[in-house]
Amino acid sequence: MQIKKIAGYLPDKYSKYADKTFTFSNQPIVSFPIELADLPNETQFLALTLVDYDAIPVCGFPWIHWVVTNIPVTEHIPENFSQTDTQSVRGKNSFGSPFLEPADDKLVEHYVGPTPPDKDHHYTLTVYALDTKLALQNGFYLNELRTKLNQNVLDQASIEILAKK
Repeated sequence: MQIKKIAGYLPDKYSKYADKTFTFSNQPIVSFPIELADLPNETQFLALTLVDYDAIPVCGFPWIHWVVTNIPVTEHIPENFSQTDTQSVRGKNSFGSPFLEPADDKLVEHYVGPTPPDKDHHYTLTVYALDTKLALQNGFYLNELRTKLNQNVLDQASIEILAKK
């Protein structure tokens, strides 16, 4: 699995320093492209998660930036997939938390890029190769995805992505 980096960091376009044209409610919403390789032959669909575990000291829990499943199998997830795709099933990120002010669905059920407030953060991107569609609807939570993954994962891979404070 590969993503483009600049000097080891996620490019500004996909994070806190995104141009205003790539944001919504001051949050970066253009998802980065992902290149995949060596998927098992039996792979029918993909799922992915993007989680910031460095957020725990800041807000008390890992911050979920993106969760999506039932992506038709591909070796290239294009830029802005989160906003343009109509086939996959979108889960709620941390903006869907009942502990926060209600947020627009354009934020809650889509990619929201890194905006680390205190220091550079490491983000864990995990892609799962699935043998079937998962029985989930738009608006599911990460724990629901994890339950469904138990029976249907052929393989998975994770990478760490660094984003600037």
